[in-house]
Amino acid sequence: MTAELSTAPPRAPLTSEPCDAELLSATLVKARKPGQWVSSVVVLVLAAMLVHTLITNPRFQWDVVGDYFFHDSILRGLGLTLWLTAAVMVCGFALGIVLAVMRLSSNPILSTLSAGYVWLIRSIPPLVQLLFWYELASLYPQLSLGIPFGPEFVKADTAHLFSGVLAAFVALTIDVAAFAAEIVRGGILSVDRGQAEAAEALGLSRYRIFRRIILPQAMPAIVPASGNLLIGLLKATSIVSVIAVQDLLYSTQLIYQQNYLILPLLLVATIWYIIVTSVLSIGQHFAERHYSRGNRSPQHSLWTTFRENLPLFGRVRTDLLRFDRRTRKAVDA
Repeated sequence: MTAELSTAPPRAPLTSEPCDAELLSATLVKARKPGQWVSSVVVLVLAAMLVHTLITNPRFQWDVVGDYFFHDSILRGLGLTLWLTAAVMVCGFALGIVLAVMRLSSNPILSTLSAGYVWLIRSIPPLVQLLFWYELASLYPQLSLGIPFGPEFVKADTAHLFSGVLAAFVALTIDVAAFAAEIVRGGILSVDRGQAEAAEALGLSRYRIFRRIILPQAMPAIVPASGNLLIGLLKATSIVSVIAVQDLLYSTQLIYQQNYLILPLLLVATIWYIIVTSVLSIGQHFAERHYSRGNRSPQHSLWTTFRENLPLFGRVRTDLLRFDRRTRKAVDA
């Protein structure tokens, strides 16, 4: 028997792998995220509805808001609000630093006093503290300065000394100091103790260690919380209207008690608070950016996210294209 030779062509492989050049020149397409687009559309629609009702509702009386936005009484109240916020923040934070150092001290008396101060002040609402200091004359009609348990050299009537502005300044400063102490203490504790010990071994002074080693590393933890504290303090100054301190809110109250245009004047105060808070938020952003250099992860802008999620705008990796061109030149050579 003779075996017949098969003349059928060889079978093609089941899979055909693309060449390296095709893989290198392929366009990279990011994963689709339809959930993000749906939620974004819903949020944009709701925002558009909110803007539409703010513009078209005549009961907001935007013409009245514009008339009183730069009123002299409003601007004076705004100035007092800004001054009170700045003064309380500076003095309160300075006192908070002292309290934080006392809390971290090896002296048990200083540490206990600082912890007790923070516990007590954080337990009392700011409005109660404000009313207490405003009514201090009921407990102490006179304040004096002299030798402890001895003769007094200077006396002053508390009712004349503690005005509404001074009572607001003292109450808010004491309250801010308690929270600032915890912020500073947390920032200092975030720095590894071994770095301070290494600096002490090199013979550096405690002041230089704190200023050059501990404080720069503690600032990324201190700045965000301090910015939030400042913005919260700006809004908290509105409680001084209870004791008739003519801040921004109380100035608007005095006006709408005469013309009964309550909502438009409350909108005036609200817009001013939003403007000042936005400016402070921008400053906080740049401060955080400054102190967190080297630790920031790359952030994508809205346009970058849009371009990466749409296949039509997909990008081709530049490094792959360059590698593909070099490969082709080498093959042609």
